Amino acid sequence: MTVAQARGRRLGDPERLAHKARQIRATVVQMAHDGKEGHLSSSLSCVDVLVALYNGWLNESPDRPKHPDRDRFFMSKGHACSALYAVLADRGFIPTDWLTDYATPDARLRNHPDRYALPLLECSFGSLGQGLGIATGVLYGLRLDGNDAPRAVVLMSDGECNEGSVWEAAMFAAAQRLDRLLAVVDYNRVQAVGRSDDLMGHTSLEEKFRAFGWGARTISGNDMAEVVRALAEFPFEPGRPSALIARTTGGAGVSFMEDDVLWHYRVPSTEDLQKALAELGERPLHKSTR
Repeated sequence: MTVAQARGRRLGDPERLAHKARQIRATVVQMAHDGKEGHLSSSLSCVDVLVALYNGWLNESPDRPKHPDRDRFFMSKGHACSALYAVLADRGFIPTDWLTDYATPDARLRNHPDRYALPLLECSFGSLGQGLGIATGVLYGLRLDGNDAPRAVVLMSDGECNEGSVWEAAMFAAAQRLDRLLAVVDYNRVQAVGRSDDLMGHTSLEEKFRAFGWGARTISGNDMAEVVRALAEFPFEPGRPSALIARTTGGAGVSFMEDDVLWHYRVPSTEDLQKALAELGERPLHKSTR
């Protein structure tokens, strides 16, 4: 068995993780309905990546949430945080009943990650384009402190790759040979006002990261087996940071939401919720009280 295969086994069976992802999606749709909060399309597209990361890949534990040797996860596409909250609840980092208060005033689970409301988070996120720079700085600082154990993972949107700050951080990470850094780009091809490819000029994100000195590859980000396999092969090139371009579908898992720009902001009605849960065939992690 190769090292990559051994890591893949620790990540778990893709079929089991795919089943878990369906329950996370059901939870996310329920949260969006109850909290009257949008960004559902963006949350659904990245569920498979989050499930794979938090079920064996990340060196993080609910029993030691702030251990100095933990891996650091940064939810740079903060508008999709409902998916992260659902995964954290599933893994025991937060109580599942916290999900019922999502996006309500004074809730711990805000509509964007807020470290002051939820100290478990590594950082707060709202404005796009900041996560890669923060993660790069954290890894570099840990190295200066003599701690080379942690890895840092940034989940980014394709839309935030429009930001110049992303590429400034990419240059620095490559120059410093931060090969414990993984950037996962949720390439669902939808931005707030249109299609990412149209706005970014139909260029390859994999080629861009390679040009900036990274190891990079493109996968189907809604295929759990592909996600698990790619994570098991990190780092992609020795001495280089790694970029995983996860080609996903906005609204993945719910057919009437898939690849529809309107679901970037639309809130599901009661009828939408019932249809989505019936299609997913799973119950949410929490029982709605609203």
